[in-house]
Amino acid sequence: MAGGHGQGAAAPLPPDRTGTTVTWSQDAAGRCVRGDNGGFPRCPGLAVGRAEYQSRSVSEQTVPRFAEIPAPEPDLTAETIVARAKALIPEIRAQADEAEKLGRHTAALDRKFTEAGFYRMLQPRRFGGYAFGMDTFWKVILAVAEGDAGTAWGLCLGAHHAQGLGAWFPEQGQIELFGPTGTFTCPHRAAPMGTSTPVDGGYVVNGQWDYCSGVGHATHFMGNTLVPGRESEGPLTICTPIENVTVIPDWGDGNIIGMNSSGSNSVRVDHVFVPGHCTCSGNWTHNTDTAAPGMYLHDDPLFCGRIYAMYHAGLVIPVIGAAKGALHEYEQILLTKKTYFPPVVPRYTVEEYQRHYGQARALIDSAEAIILQCGQRYMELAERWHRTGEPFTREDDAAMYSMIQVASRMAIDATSELFGAASSSAAKRGTAMQRHFRDSAIYLGHISARHDVVATEVARLHFGLPDSLF
Repeated sequence: MAGGHGQGAAAPLPPDRTGTTVTWSQDAAGRCVRGDNGGFPRCPGLAVGRAEYQSRSVSEQTVPRFAEIPAPEPDLTAETIVARAKALIPEIRAQADEAEKLGRHTAALDRKFTEAGFYRMLQPRRFGGYAFGMDTFWKVILAVAEGDAGTAWGLCLGAHHAQGLGAWFPEQGQIELFGPTGTFTCPHRAAPMGTSTPVDGGYVVNGQWDYCSGVGHATHFMGNTLVPGRESEGPLTICTPIENVTVIPDWGDGNIIGMNSSGSNSVRVDHVFVPGHCTCSGNWTHNTDTAAPGMYLHDDPLFCGRIYAMYHAGLVIPVIGAAKGALHEYEQILLTKKTYFPPVVPRYTVEEYQRHYGQARALIDSAEAIILQCGQRYMELAERWHRTGEPFTREDDAAMYSMIQVASRMAIDATSELFGAASSSAAKRGTAMQRHFRDSAIYLGHISARHDVVATEVARLHFGLPDSLF
């Protein structure tokens, strides 16, 4: 999965939107590439992937700018897209074993996600998106997670960074990165594991980032870097087409205990030029009274820029999905197996098994209720900020982050109870119950899962004390 797609015949492309004219062409993979380097001078000797940096053009056409990109289905509703996700649950579940081996969900399923509009849910309308809102987005990911937690993790973290691009990047960068078709799927590795060296018109980027969840079907890569000599200024976020980077085949097929189907490969970037307008400050969380620039650019509260709750929900919703999957498997066990000792009766008729089912279901339903409440609350606070100017504060966002962590603990407790009650046969390699347990367990080691740390930071924010929340 390394970069370097060949060029193919050009296809008619929609207009771009930046002011003068620009040449666009299309490569063999169907991605749109600019023929003018975005208006920036060529930097001799710089490299894109393994090739020398150069503008790509084949059968080019010149197109005017400022046009809007229409969404594929302008009349698509939130209710319809959620219903589509629910309808796909059996197919998502059916590909889960194959996806674990591949390290990402299958290409056939990804085409259905694309056709359903899942990657455009948090994308600005100007760039062919639906901008449905966090509440709708999380309902869709909850449904996908019920089919397979790893698939949901990869889909979510490939899709929700369209919101970050729309919120924080300069307008020119959004125009170039969303491109003339509005096709954008992108992981964001927030830990600054690379460097961005300033050059004329932008930066030369080098580095290697692990755990780039969502890269399995990505069109772009987004990562945080440090500028040599300016480390004290904080990270710089860069974004570049996926063909400019190397995706390392180090994920899936049991390389890690859980979430093997999430497409969380490492990414290496070698001497890649990134135009300045395809970068922005990596400080997305410490703004206080002023929202992200995207809220004003798009006149849309979705792009207010708050990410504590959003980013963590992307990890916890799959964990809830693993719990729901475990509940589904446990129900099948109760309906199809009998007790070992007399009286030999169907397990679903026995109080002990009923109790485990009921307790786990209550935990799962409660966890899901927290997610739905936070999704609604996120949009209420963002809309108030947009409408009245009253900020959606860091404390508001961090408090929801902490609530979502509570949801994770409920879901993990439910999965653990069901795994223990399902009998040892359900723990064998290749069983769905074992996969749900492993997918649930992987969350516990995630750096952002420390609920005790986040609870303390919420209190510090509330009392006006210095905090160390990222």
